[in-house]
Amino acid sequence: MAKIVIIDDEAAILDLMSQLCRRLGHEVSSFQTGKDGMEAIAKSQPELLIVDLRIGDMNGLQIIERCQQEHPGMAVIMVTGYGSVETAVEAMKLGAFDYLTKPFELDDLQRTVNRAIESVGVSTSPQPQSRKGFEEVSLAPETKLIGQSSPMLRILELVDKVADNDSPILLQGEFGAGKQMVARAIHNASARINAPFKVLPCSSLPEELLEQELFGTSGSTNTIFNRAHGGTIVLEEIDMLPVRLQSQLDSFLEDVTKRRMAGQLPESMDFRFIATCTEKLEDHIAKGTFREDLYYRISIIPIDIPPLRSRREDIAPLADHFLSGHAKMSGTAIKEIDKYAMKLLDSYGWPGNVAELQNTIERACAFAEDNRIRPVDLPPKITQKVEISDEENEAVKHTLPIGTKLSEFIKKQERMFIRETLKYNEGSREKTASMLGVSIATLYRKMGLKLERDKMLQ
Repeated sequence: MAKIVIIDDEAAILDLMSQLCRRLGHEVSSFQTGKDGMEAIAKSQPELLIVDLRIGDMNGLQIIERCQQEHPGMAVIMVTGYGSVETAVEAMKLGAFDYLTKPFELDDLQRTVNRAIESVGVSTSPQPQSRKGFEEVSLAPETKLIGQSSPMLRILELVDKVADNDSPILLQGEFGAGKQMVARAIHNASARINAPFKVLPCSSLPEELLEQELFGTSGSTNTIFNRAHGGTIVLEEIDMLPVRLQSQLDSFLEDVTKRRMAGQLPESMDFRFIATCTEKLEDHIAKGTFREDLYYRISIIPIDIPPLRSRREDIAPLADHFLSGHAKMSGTAIKEIDKYAMKLLDSYGWPGNVAELQNTIERACAFAEDNRIRPVDLPPKITQKVEISDEENEAVKHTLPIGTKLSEFIKKQERMFIRETLKYNEGSREKTASMLGVSIATLYRKMGLKLERDKMLQ
């Protein structure tokens, strides 16, 4: 058993972290101010401090710096928001054992707490096999992949196939499409589920701090690879990794592969490597901003995550999932979405993908009355549309839902024009292609499936 002090000014999160640590058999003191927390540390001399970066009266970095001077034998875990990873890495330079970014899962907190306590020479008690008596609440949305569309079913099948294959995976997709959720699903479906799951966003850190996190500094081996031993490491937006560090990463991963094949892999190199990017890495290779050798090393198993607008069958089940998650976190009844609001959600372009849908549902829950979400509860960009006049006939109006990508709008207009031209030519594809000045292959590509043309002419 260890003595733990937790400092966080968010009462709900403070309570959840305290519950977990007490459930693990530790003596926990929790505080919402840095002043009270520091006084408790001076009196009780705890083995572990868990501190949020931003608290009302003090900065978490200041607390860590003081603790390293006054209580050098104490382990520290920094808790920070996703956008403050740079500051969290600064905390590592000051001597913190590790950091967690919000939102995180309680299982991640539990593993990090156990490892931090062991690092100061205190043994941890055996892990309980059941969570009976402990509130089943996570600080992060559930990581189960939700979807019933053909693209999502293919991804679910891929996750099952590659879960226990240690080959590197490259997840490609637009911002907010759910790449980290797919990475988490792969981790949870593998034998590594009880080991750490670490995420490092390459776009959030300057080169110096990225290098420290990946490869350490002279005299320090506290890297993300060491802290994730046995688990999964996700390098987000790897296309933003400086070229100099790309070379180092390529050499490091090559060494890992050779040692694994020789059966001589040390614990610090036992991890599953997943990289993500929002833009095609082939484009960065062509521009000379990404190393081709590293690309081939990390893309043994490439998985493309389609945007939400191309799998609209997933919008409704995802919305239901987020409604259920909101009710669970807030302790309220699950709200319903009326058919008019649902129609607007279905027709919206979702440029921010799944992340935008989640934020939209959370916002709607805050405004909804009588446990029912109506169009008025949705953001204006979803309920409003831009109306434009036809260039040749101002009486003809076209509507463009806010959030729809321009390419999608143009594609719809092309299909409409081809359809009308097909009708004019009584369904003759040859005449239509000739009139439009395109090949028959291009005609069908722009129209989609072959059966669609027949349906349009019926």
